[in-house]
Amino acid sequence: MDEARLRDWLARETGDETLRITALTRLSGGAIQQNWALDVAMRDGAKRWVLRTDAPAVLAVSLPRAAEYALLCAARDAGVTVAAPLFLCDDTGVTGRPFFVMGRVEGTAAAHRVVKQAGAQGDAIVAALGRELARIHRIVPPRGDLGFLGDPPADAARAMIDAMRARLDAAGTPRPVLEWGLRALERAVPAPVPPVLCHHDFRTGNIMLDGARVSAVLDWEFAAWGDPHADLGWFCAKCWRFGAVAREAGGIGAREAFYAGYESESGTRIDRARMPWWELMATIRWAVIAADQAARHLSGQERSLELALTGHIVPELELDVLAMVEAL
Repeated sequence: MDEARLRDWLARETGDETLRITALTRLSGGAIQQNWALDVAMRDGAKRWVLRTDAPAVLAVSLPRAAEYALLCAARDAGVTVAAPLFLCDDTGVTGRPFFVMGRVEGTAAAHRVVKQAGAQGDAIVAALGRELARIHRIVPPRGDLGFLGDPPADAARAMIDAMRARLDAAGTPRPVLEWGLRALERAVPAPVPPVLCHHDFRTGNIMLDGARVSAVLDWEFAAWGDPHADLGWFCAKCWRFGAVAREAGGIGAREAFYAGYESESGTRIDRARMPWWELMATIRWAVIAADQAARHLSGQERSLELALTGHIVPELELDVLAMVEAL
């Protein structure tokens, strides 16, 4: 990354020609996008920001940075706890890729640390997360500022089945267990409900916690209009409990505590009968994404041990799919 060009661009955006970059460090995590800790000195003092940009190879279903920036703005306006969106740059001449800059927040997002540290505060944490998710779901179509999301699907569940089948077909690797799981979902598809903004990656690992306080909801690149139960099922799916299987809400706390937080903020009742369907879909969707991430490494587009190892979780997810189909 060319720090001189970045400095000049930031100076123009802030109107402060004295601006200096004092540190620019790649942050851990972010298998699909890159995050950089960006420290600057300005007339009015030091600033601690984060620069978010594309990885060398990105998933086709990942929204571009301009869209993610717009989602951050909409979420912040809706009362969701997010890092403050500051500057957006679509000019690839600055760093070589589009990027945006947001405020840096304190806390821990690393999933295994969050699960390990939750302890007795777990139910309070997931109740707070339920309230955050309810605020996201207050954003409903039509929204001119989110026009890039397109029209909401007439039936979000069937649209998700079609999308997963298309991804499996495009990958070209036979995945009979995942196909079988999709067929089981098709045979039990729930009736459509009014669409809301779904984060579509609301899970442990994408939530920044400062103790028991939510300090930011992260990674909005998969957001789309859909069924609110998709987000609820994603958060509670076994694959996102990081070993703490008994704590059904993200490996952090009790499912009912999470539901209670959501219902208290939304004023609506979660249809619990829909949850097994969406948790099975979550497991299949994560298996598809994991296989796609491994393909980025295997293709040579982006050599990464993390991406390579991600592919090795697919068989475990397939075992979960087999068990969940029987339960469904």
